Amino acid sequence: MTTLHPTARVSPLAGLRHTMTLAWRSLVQVKHNPFEILDLSIQPIMFLLLFTYVFGGAISGDTGDYLQFALPGVIVQNTIFATMNIGVMLNSDLTKGVFDRLRALPIARWAPLAGRIVADTVKQAWSVALLLVLGLVMGFQVGTGVAGVLGAFGLMLAFCLGIAWLAVLVGVSVSEPDKVQIFSFAVMFPLTFTSNVFAPTETMPGWLQVWVKANPVTVLADAVRGLLTGPVQSGPVLASLAWAVGLMLVFAPLAVWRFKKRV
Repeated sequence: MTTLHPTARVSPLAGLRHTMTLAWRSLVQVKHNPFEILDLSIQPIMFLLLFTYVFGGAISGDTGDYLQFALPGVIVQNTIFATMNIGVMLNSDLTKGVFDRLRALPIARWAPLAGRIVADTVKQAWSVALLLVLGLVMGFQVGTGVAGVLGAFGLMLAFCLGIAWLAVLVGVSVSEPDKVQIFSFAVMFPLTFTSNVFAPTETMPGWLQVWVKANPVTVLADAVRGLLTGPVQSGPVLASLAWAVGLMLVFAPLAVWRFKKRV
């Protein structure tokens, strides 16, 4: 019996088809592991309720005003944290031998990675939509209409695609899923909390403001705030897109290279 092996001659169209098939596989698995969706739903809800009703009055003087400021930031923070789960799930597949079976198939070598990212992007869209709906119920007011909401969605998903390749690189580089989570906590936690996601930059010490203004999370939060509440600021939007493209250009080749070395 002849064993088929992946080949570099797989056409881009075939590779795209392989990607969509593997993405669908990842999404279908949710029905066997509903806690994955619960994790994407309960944690962002808790963050939004906690910061709005516990800290909102102290930070802004009024929970309604704080909700207008905090909701875009919570969306950004939750999306970045949740995107790192790609690395956890990918590493789990590697350690369980899933990719040992996939590499015996005549599929594009990058399709398993891209499939996981596409599936995660769909899950992220669910999480962002959930936060927006909850925010509207709590009294959040969109100041830019449908176009602004769609723009915020698109920008968040584009940034997800960029940072997802960092998560993939970590996932294929470490030996076990717990180490991906350690990386997420050690790097992403301080990166998101030393930004203007939860508090205005001007309320922070001067030395910290220097970093906060340069932090890409701050840039993304400013862009999403403008797209949702207005006025839309082209600077943060373009800078966020540049960060997304830059992350993809740097980490996608490294992730694919490391993946090939590992499998």
